[in-house]
Amino acid sequence: MAEYQPISCVQHERLEFSVLRKIPLLLEYRMGAEEIRHTVMPLDVATRNGAEWLKFKVLDGDETVEIRLDAIIAFAEKPRSWSVTGGGKAEIP
Repeated sequence: MAEYQPISCVQHERLEFSVLRKIPLLLEYRMGAEEIRHTVMPLDVATRNGAEWLKFKVLDGDETVEIRLDAIIAFAEKPRSWSVTGGGKAEIP
């Protein structure tokens, strides 16, 4: 695995706030060579082995996933007015 590249403090704080306030996110991230988009509920932001991690539940299923923060391509809070179709996937503004 490549050396961890920290994300900005502002983005890190936004993720922590989403965990604390239970704010769903539209999340786009890399898993190997694949780019994945899901609507997720963030569960925890943790530091371990010199890297920072986001643990989340995919809202269109029961899957819980943990990724390094430097795998995140983009994320945004999911506004209450948005409806998500197509297996929980949505366009990130």
